[in-house]
Amino acid sequence: MSDAADALDQLLAIMARLRDPKSGCPWDLAQNFSSIVPHTIEEAYEVADAIEAGDMQALVGELGDLMFQVVFYAQMASEVGDFAMTDVLDAINNKMIERHPHVFSSVEINSAAAQTVAWESQKATERAKLAAAAGRAPSALDGVISALPALARADKLQKRAARIGFDWRNAAEVTAKVEEELAEIRAELDGEARPQAIDEEIGDLLFSVTNLARHLHIEPEGALRRANAKFERRFRRVEAILRAQGIDPTDAGIDRMEDAWNQVKAEERN
Repeated sequence: MSDAADALDQLLAIMARLRDPKSGCPWDLAQNFSSIVPHTIEEAYEVADAIEAGDMQALVGELGDLMFQVVFYAQMASEVGDFAMTDVLDAINNKMIERHPHVFSSVEINSAAAQTVAWESQKATERAKLAAAAGRAPSALDGVISALPALARADKLQKRAARIGFDWRNAAEVTAKVEEELAEIRAELDGEARPQAIDEEIGDLLFSVTNLARHLHIEPEGALRRANAKFERRFRRVEAILRAQGIDPTDAGIDRMEDAWNQVKAEERN
C-alpha cells in the first residue's frame, strides 16, 4: 500500500474516533451535514487565499483541512448506511475516467481547447440524463448551483448561455451595457429613488460588470479578491499614517482620510 493510502486510512480512523458515540469529541458528534457546510465553504476559500498569496506551506495545511471536510461527510453518511469514503473515491475515479476517454481509451484529443469541448459535451450529456430522469427538458443552465457565490454564479450562468450563442459580440458592447446600467441608476437617484428599483438596477450593473470581465478574459471572483486585498492593504496604511500624526482614525474625518489615502497611493507608485 502507498504512503498516501496509509495516510488516508489513518485520517479515516481519526475521523471515526472523533465520531465515536462513547469516546469521541462532543463537538464533532454534535455536527450534521448542514452544520458542516459553512466550514467546508470557509476551507475552500482558505485554499484559494493560500494560492493567491503563493504560500505553499499554508496550502498544504489548507488542502488537508479541505480533505478533512470530505472525510467528515463520508463518516456521517457511513454511520447511517448511505455511503462511505470508498463510494466517494469510486465515484470520482469513474467520473474522471469517463470524462477523459482520450487518456483512458482510444479516443484522440490533441489540444487543450478540444479537451474543453469534449469535457463540456460529456457534462452536457450527463445533465441531459438527469433532466430526462426528472421528466423535464434540459437547459443550458442546468447544474449551475444556486449555492455558488453570486459573482461566481453570474459568471458561470453567462458562460453557459454563451455556449449556445446568447452573448454579446464583443467587449465594447458590454461596456455600453455597463454605461446603460449606470445611467439607469442615476435616473432612479434623480427621480423617486425607490429602494426596490435601485436594488434591481445595482444587481443589473454587477451582472453587466461580470459580463465585461468575462469578455476581457478576467476571472471576476479573483479580480474582486485582489481588489479587496488592495483596499485592505491601503486602508490599514491610512490608519497607520493617521495614528503616526496623533490622530484617531475614527475622529479623522473624510478630508484627512482622503489625504492619507492619496499618500498611500503615491507611496505605492514610488
